[in-house]
Amino acid sequence: MAKYLVRAAYTAEGVRGLRKDGGTGRVEAVRNAIAKLGGEVESFYFAFGDYDTYVVVDLPDNASAAALGLAVSGSGAARTATVVLLTPAEVDEAVSKEFDYRAPGG
Repeated sequence: MAKYLVRAAYTAEGVRGLRKDGGTGRVEAVRNAIAKLGGEVESFYFAFGDYDTYVVVDLPDNASAAALGLAVSGSGAARTATVVLLTPAEVDEAVSKEFDYRAPGG
């Protein structure tokens, strides 16, 4: 499974929903949604700043991650930004790949 960091910023509507459901209610709703996509939540944190939540999830593929982002953003209650996370082993594999590349202007 692939790992993703999903950051979400609540809209005013989302904050009203959070006040109604509470933090644990939101975590449970997200866990259920991720499970229906065939994944699981590794960690879920609320935060101050540009984003209100930081959620690390395991999902089967990029299409599942895109489906999650579209559903959350489409609800109007939050906007999301999803980051694909790589393991150290995946970085090792990436840096071991050799190929020719010409930089712009090079």
